[in-house]
Amino acid sequence: MTQIRLSYDRSFAFIMAALHISLLLQLFFCFVFSLPTGRNSICGYKSCPATKPSMLNVHLVPHTHDDVGWLKTVDQYYYGDRNNIQHAGVQYILDSVIDQLQKDPARRFIYVETAFFYRWWKQQSQNTRRIVTQLVNEGRLEFINGGWCMSDEATTHYSAVIDQMTLGLRFLNDTFGECGRPRVAWHIDPFGHAREHASIFAQMGYDGFFFGRLDYQDKAHRMKTKEMEMLWRASESLTPPLADLFTGVLPNGYNPPEGFCWDQLCDDAPIRDDPDLEDYNVNEIVQKFLNASYMQATFYKTNHIIMTMGSDFQYENANLWYKNMDKLIKYVNALQAKGSKVNVLYSTPSCYLQELNLANVTWPLKTDDFFPYADDAHDFWTGYFTSRPALKLYERLSNSRLQTCNQLEVLGGPKSTSGPFGEGDSDTMKRAMGVAQHHDAVSGTEKQHVANDYARRLATGWAHCEVLVGNSLAVLSGSEAPRVFCENLNISVCPLTESSHKFSMNVYNPLGRTVSWPVRLPVNGSVYSVTDANGKAVDSQVVPLSKSTQEVRRDRGYAKGELVFQVEAPPLGYNTYIVSMVQDEPPASSSKSTATRSIQNKFLKVTFDDSTGLLSSLTNLETQQTIRLTQNFYWYNASAGNNKESTQPSGAYIFRPNSSDPFVINKTAEIQIVTVSSVVQEVTQWFSPWVSQVVRLYKDRRELELEWTVGPVPVSDGLGKEVITRFDTDIESSGYFYTDSNGREVLERRKDYRPTWDLKQTEPVAGNYYPINSRAYIKDDKRQLTVVTDRSQGASSIYNGSLEIMLHRRLLYDDFRGVGEPLSEPGDFLHGLVARGRLLLALTPPDMAADVHRPLAQGMVLQPLLSFQDGTPPANTKLEFSGLQADLPPAVHLLTLSQWDKDSVLIRLEHQYQAKESKAHSQPVTVNLQKLFSTLEVLGASEMSLGANQWKDDMNRLQWNTEKNSKPLPLSARDPSPWEVTLKPMEIRTFLLRVRQL
Repeated sequence: MTQIRLSYDRSFAFIMAALHISLLLQLFFCFVFSLPTGRNSICGYKSCPATKPSMLNVHLVPHTHDDVGWLKTVDQYYYGDRNNIQHAGVQYILDSVIDQLQKDPARRFIYVETAFFYRWWKQQSQNTRRIVTQLVNEGRLEFINGGWCMSDEATTHYSAVIDQMTLGLRFLNDTFGECGRPRVAWHIDPFGHAREHASIFAQMGYDGFFFGRLDYQDKAHRMKTKEMEMLWRASESLTPPLADLFTGVLPNGYNPPEGFCWDQLCDDAPIRDDPDLEDYNVNEIVQKFLNASYMQATFYKTNHIIMTMGSDFQYENANLWYKNMDKLIKYVNALQAKGSKVNVLYSTPSCYLQELNLANVTWPLKTDDFFPYADDAHDFWTGYFTSRPALKLYERLSNSRLQTCNQLEVLGGPKSTSGPFGEGDSDTMKRAMGVAQHHDAVSGTEKQHVANDYARRLATGWAHCEVLVGNSLAVLSGSEAPRVFCENLNISVCPLTESSHKFSMNVYNPLGRTVSWPVRLPVNGSVYSVTDANGKAVDSQVVPLSKSTQEVRRDRGYAKGELVFQVEAPPLGYNTYIVSMVQDEPPASSSKSTATRSIQNKFLKVTFDDSTGLLSSLTNLETQQTIRLTQNFYWYNASAGNNKESTQPSGAYIFRPNSSDPFVINKTAEIQIVTVSSVVQEVTQWFSPWVSQVVRLYKDRRELELEWTVGPVPVSDGLGKEVITRFDTDIESSGYFYTDSNGREVLERRKDYRPTWDLKQTEPVAGNYYPINSRAYIKDDKRQLTVVTDRSQGASSIYNGSLEIMLHRRLLYDDFRGVGEPLSEPGDFLHGLVARGRLLLALTPPDMAADVHRPLAQGMVLQPLLSFQDGTPPANTKLEFSGLQADLPPAVHLLTLSQWDKDSVLIRLEHQYQAKESKAHSQPVTVNLQKLFSTLEVLGASEMSLGANQWKDDMNRLQWNTEKNSKPLPLSARDPSPWEVTLKPMEIRTFLLRVRQL
C-alpha cells in the first residue's frame, strides 16, 4: 500500500473532516494512505473472454490445489522434498505455469495459497517478476481467495481467519495493486462450510464463493432442484446485503470431469489428433466432453457451467495440461460450424461469476450453514472437530499471544522491534498463525510429523514475539530487568516462581475492558504476600498440587503447591503484582472424602451426589434458578476396519462409533476436597487413572470452571476411543441445541434435522455432531446452560436436556481419506497424548445469557499474558499502564490493533452482540476514535474493507436477485461525526489510522 492515488473527492472530504489538523498534515495523510489502483491494466472482469449467449459456455478453469502442509510439511511441499510420501513440488508448479502462460494469451491460470506464492516470489529475478506482473495485469494469472492459506471452516476462530486473510491480501495488494485483489473466495477442499466464513468473505468485498464439498444428500437434492448455486445470507444481524454472498457448489469437487485429467500424475488418454497415426481419438474425446457438458448443465440454472481443470499439486509439468486443453477447445468449438451449441473457453471463477451475474436470474436463498458434511451414509466428517486437541489449544493460545504482540508493537513504539532484549518482530508469528489456519492444520487432519512442524512454527513465532513484548514492556514500564515468560503454567511449571522468594508479575490484558482473572503460580512456600501496583494487599491462598498435575508434569518442575489469587488489569494495559514468600514450608496436604459436598460463592452453588461423587445440581443464587446437573465422562468405541468397503472406521476426519451408546468410564468419582478458602473452592474428581477433573468456583465469578485431564487414552485392549464429557440436566430442550459459528454468531441446531432438505439419518450420533469454537448451549423458556470452551471441539445434544462435548480421540485405524495413518498421538513420553482443558459453565435465564457468555468467550480467546521478573522492581518502574483512555463500552470489542507502517496502525472495532440477544447490549453503540488511546494521537482515519485491501467507499460488489432483497442503511445515517464510529450488532469496522506517539 505504498502507491499514492486518492480521488480528489475523497481527499477533499477527508480534509474537511479534520479541520483542527494542519492542511499540510492532512495532505500528507492522504498521500500515504492511498491504495494501488492497477492503472493501465485490463485485469478483473474487464479481462474476461467473450462468450456466446446462444450456446452452452463451458468455462475451463486451470488450477492447482496446494495444501499448506498435510502429508508433508509446508517446506517439503514447496521444495518437492520427500516425494516418497507424495509427489509434490510447488516451486516447480509456479515455474512451469508461468512459462506456459506466456505461450498463448488465451490461456488462464488461477492461484490461491499466498503462503506458497510469497516464498516463490521472493526467489524470482526482476525479469521474472516483470513477466508475472504483466500476466496479472492482463488477467491471465488471477489470484483467487488470496489468504495466506485456504482456511478450515469448522475449527478456526474468526479473528485468526481475518488475520490470515489480511496477511495474504496485503502481500498481493502491495505487490500487484488492484489487479492482485481477488474477487472470488475459493474453498474447494474444506470439509463443511461455516456461515461466519461467508459473512467474513462478504464483508471483505468478495463477489462470490465457490466450494467443492457438501453433504451427499444435500448435493443430490440441489442437483435435482437446480439449486447448486444460491445466495447465502450469512448473518441474522447484519442488514442485507452486507453479509450476502453468492455461493456455488462445484460439480466435481475440485477435479476435472472423469477422463479429462492431463497431469503427469494422471493416466487419462491425451488427445491424439494426427489421423496418420494409430489411436486417433479426437472424435471420441470430443463426444465424451460434450456428453459431460450436457449432463452437468442439467444441474445448473444458466447457459454457463464451470469445469475445474486441475487437482492436488498438479501442473508441475503444465505443458501436458495446456497442450491438451488447447486441442480440446479447438476441436469442440470447431463443431459449431456444424451446428454444435457448445462453446469452450479458458476462464477463471471471476469470469464465470460475472456471466452468472449478467444472466439476471433469481437465485434461491440459504440462511443456515453446511455442517455436518458426509460423503456417504456412514461417513460423517465430524471427528476432526476434536482431532489433535493439544494442537487446537496451542493454536488458540498462539492467537492470543499474537494479538498481544501486535498491540504492544503499537503501544511500545519503534523500540519494540529493536530494544534492550534484541530484535523482535510480529511477522514471524503472523505467518506461522496464517499457516496454522489451513484446513489440514488446526483441523488435526495431517500426519504426525506435520502436526509437529505446525507446533514448531508457532513456537518460533512466539520466540520472535517474546523479544518484541519484552522490549515494549521495558519501554512502557521503564524497567530493563530480565523478563521471564513461563510456557508451562498449565502443568504448574515455572522455574522462577518455584525458586524465588520475591518476584514481580506483570499481567498484560489484551482486551478493551478491565478484566479480573484468576492466576495460579507454582510455588514451594505455604504462605505468600501479594500486593498490586498501588501497594494494596491481595487475598491469596496456596493450594496443594493435584495428583494429575504431578503425573503430567513429571520431572519438569518441583513445585509442591499453587499460589492462587485474582488479578485485575486495565484495558489494553498491565498491572504489576509483587509476590513475597512469608512461610517457607510445604503447603498442607489435601483431604479425601466421599461425603456429600457443596461449594458456593455469592453467585453460584454446586452440589455433589454423596453416593456417586458426581455433580448433582447447579444453582444461580442471583436469579434463584436451579437445574439438576449430572456430569460424567464416556467413550465411544471407534469403528475399526482395514478397508473402507468392509466397515468405515473412525479416523482423523471421520467419527464413526460402532454403537450409539457410549461406555461410561466410571459410574462414580472419588472426591478429594482440595481447599475451601476466600479465594477459590476446589473439588477434584477421579474417574480413572487416565481421567480426572477439578471443579473450581472462584470468588466473585459467575461461572463454574471445570478443568479436565484426559489421557493417555488406553488402547491396549485393541479398541480406539473417542472420549466425551456429557452434561445431563432437567432443561426441556426438546431436541434443540445451539452452537457458535467460528466464535461469533450462534446457530440453532436440531437433532436429526437439516433446514434445507429432508434428512435421512444414518448415523444417530456422528450425524448430529457440530463444531463449536467457543460455546454451545441448551435452553428452555426459563433456563439456559451455556458451556464456554478453550478450543475448537465437537458437540451435540443426543438426548433431551443433555449436552456432550468430545474432548479427545485416540484411534487405531486410518479412515481412508488420504492421511494414511491412525490418529494416535504419542505425547511427550510416547505413551499417548495427555490433554488438559477448561470448560466454563453458566446458568442464566435465556434473555440474560449473552451478557455472560459473550465476555466469557472473549476472555477465553484473549487471555492475559503473564511475565515475571526476579526480585523487587526498581523504584522508578511504572507498575500500571493502560493504552486506552477508558474501558470500551461492553458491546464493543477491539478486534485488531496492529502496526501497518511507520506512522499508521490498523484497527478493527467489533460489536460483539447479535441482534436481539441482549436487552442491554444489542443496540448500536458509538466510539470516538480520537478519544480512544492514551499514548497515541489520532491524526487521521480512513475506513477500509474487512480485509484491509480496499477503501470502504470503493467497495462495489455485484448485486444478486433473490426473493428477499433489501437495502442497507446509508452510511451517512450512521456516524454522528467523522471521528465517531457507530457499530450495529455483529458489525466489524476496519480503519487505517495515522497516529503520533504522545
